[in-house]
Amino acid sequence: MNYKDIREECCEANIALPRTGLVDLTFGNVSVLDAAAGVFAIKPSGVDYAALKPEDMVIVDLEGQTVAGELRFSSDTPTHRCLFLAFAEHGVRSIVHTHSRKAVAFAQAAIEIPCLGTTHCDYFNGPVPVTRAMTAAEVQGAYEWETGNVIVERFAELNPMEIAAVLVRNHGPFAWGVSGAKAVETAQALEIVADMALHSLSLNPTVCPAPNHLREKHFFRKHGAGAYYGQK
Repeated sequence: MNYKDIREECCEANIALPRTGLVDLTFGNVSVLDAAAGVFAIKPSGVDYAALKPEDMVIVDLEGQTVAGELRFSSDTPTHRCLFLAFAEHGVRSIVHTHSRKAVAFAQAAIEIPCLGTTHCDYFNGPVPVTRAMTAAEVQGAYEWETGNVIVERFAELNPMEIAAVLVRNHGPFAWGVSGAKAVETAQALEIVADMALHSLSLNPTVCPAPNHLREKHFFRKHGAGAYYGQK
């Protein structure tokens, strides 16, 4: 098998990252899952986005073994694999990791991105959470896998399809979706609401979150069985 479909989807999503302004240098990656085949495609490590081709995407199985591709997979691959194992049952097919600057600022400050207005509500049904600090043992051990574990731990009582992003403390954001394009869109929305929250908090440090009834109205008019925003 050459996994043409997920390689093309993955390549297209990775190439989109620089156009959104979400990445600097080669900081970032996208993966796309084929759940039926039990594999995912992911960006190769350290390769410039402008040079990427579908055949460069590395195919990795859910045990962490390369099954197709000549290049070394992204160093973040174990984190992606951990998240697919935990979140695929919810419909997650693609994961994006960036070091987008405003979201990283919240991650480094160890502060969740508060849900202050309807732009945030349209994408995230609540504040975007931040993980706990990783222990020395976690960092010195299987670091990238443990990064996935602290994300999964943080989502023990959260729906990953209602809050499709997280801030890894001292590190940066991960976002996800039902496709490569949707995951990139969510990562872009995350950076936008992080920017808005930073400005709002600078103007009024005691600003209150959007009320629940407004948050739920905006989120569920775009998501779920009763959604009516946009075209079918």
